[in-house]
Amino acid sequence: MRGRFAAACLGLALGLAACAPQPGRSDSQPQEELIVVGMSQVGAESDWRVANTESMLAVFQEENGYRLLFEDARQRQDNQIASIRKFIQQQVDYIVLMPIQETGWDSVLQEAKEAKIPVILVDRTVQVEDEELYAVHIGSDFAREGQLAVDWLKEYLDQRRQAAEEAQPSEQIPSEAAAAEPQPVQVVHLQGTLGSTAQLGRTAALEQAVQEEGWNLLAQLDGGFTRAKAYEEMREFLAQSPAGTPIDVVYCENDNEAFGAIQALEEAGYRCDAQTGVIVVSFDATRHALELCLEGKIALAVECNPLLGPLTEQAIRQLEAGEPLQRHQYVEEGYFTPQTVTPQLIQERPY
Repeated sequence: MRGRFAAACLGLALGLAACAPQPGRSDSQPQEELIVVGMSQVGAESDWRVANTESMLAVFQEENGYRLLFEDARQRQDNQIASIRKFIQQQVDYIVLMPIQETGWDSVLQEAKEAKIPVILVDRTVQVEDEELYAVHIGSDFAREGQLAVDWLKEYLDQRRQAAEEAQPSEQIPSEAAAAEPQPVQVVHLQGTLGSTAQLGRTAALEQAVQEEGWNLLAQLDGGFTRAKAYEEMREFLAQSPAGTPIDVVYCENDNEAFGAIQALEEAGYRCDAQTGVIVVSFDATRHALELCLEGKIALAVECNPLLGPLTEQAIRQLEAGEPLQRHQYVEEGYFTPQTVTPQLIQERPY
């Protein structure tokens, strides 16, 4: 495979410069022996994404036998498609793609297949007619993450309701207590990048729970996986709502959305508190999210592991050796609550 890249260098105007020795390159490992990887990253929209990129850059270095061609798509699928086509022209050995959304990939991945360049999907996956268009998907099971979150939320809401009932004054007339029907749970939903695997999985779990449990979905807002957008969306929603609108749960599809939502809620006079205030659910469990979880401002932080570089490199080594690969490889993940987070855990968190 490395021979293809050397041939491409001779055929391109910039090829000779690319094939020339680079500063810091070991003379014992000529460039033609390196495995050339073209990588298209979504962008740098969140703490999770930055940690994911850093994990990749740490692994795919020349000292480990790789030459990495890295492209930042800046949140645009057309940029990713253009990058893939450029990688095909450069005749890289492997393409690593973090797809911004699931659909729209059939044509360009078919081009990569015809060029005999294996495509490795990292983080999110794609919807294509032929799964043979990619070699392997490495990432999180987002549907499981969402189901884990709503299962925890159902149980926690029941516990909090029971605690509130037990705290009622004993002199309350029983008939009055029976006549007061419980109000439906009021939920605000901040979605991630629409059409992405993470958004689809996490959204589906909540929407099913809303239907089954009779919760009231006050709003579905487009948080875009960023703090700034989530803050603006939440602030606008609160400004347009009657003062003091009850909000029981804010379901944020990543940590950065939770940071923005908490800021907007607190500015509007809401208290984000796992025990007595707004229940904030978040995904990723980055270090700052765990700090807010320890404070009680985030009630549930569902883990989404961004450190996928080593698993991606392992998949390439298996492909190099001609070993079979499982089509979907999911990382193990858990969740954290104010009761399970400790200062030591936060200090040891690598991202």
